[in-house]
Amino acid sequence: MGLGVSLVLVAAGAILVWGITDEPSGLDLDAIGVILIVIGIIGFILSMLLWRSWWGPGYFARETYVEGTAPAARPWYYGGRQRRTTYVEEEPPPPPAGGPPPPP
Repeated sequence: MGLGVSLVLVAAGAILVWGITDEPSGLDLDAIGVILIVIGIIGFILSMLLWRSWWGPGYFARETYVEGTAPAARPWYYGGRQRRTTYVEEEPPPPPAGGPPPPP
């Protein structure tokens, strides 16, 4: 259950508890509303605790790269996921015009 579902459950429960005054026979809307509010609050708290940090999964963290040094240690909320390293090789410049062709 995510944060959005938790908030929807809390809102639906609040509507059932405080927004609806008519009671159908055989159904206690106040009890159902309180149950939805409690489930929504528990889901919200668990989502926040299991979200690895209060600001999200860490996709927006900034890193500084200095050429020739080791990468900085990642904070704990990355969860040990390995990032893919891409190496870009530069191609040699083309030979000057009119010179001999490059060897095979």
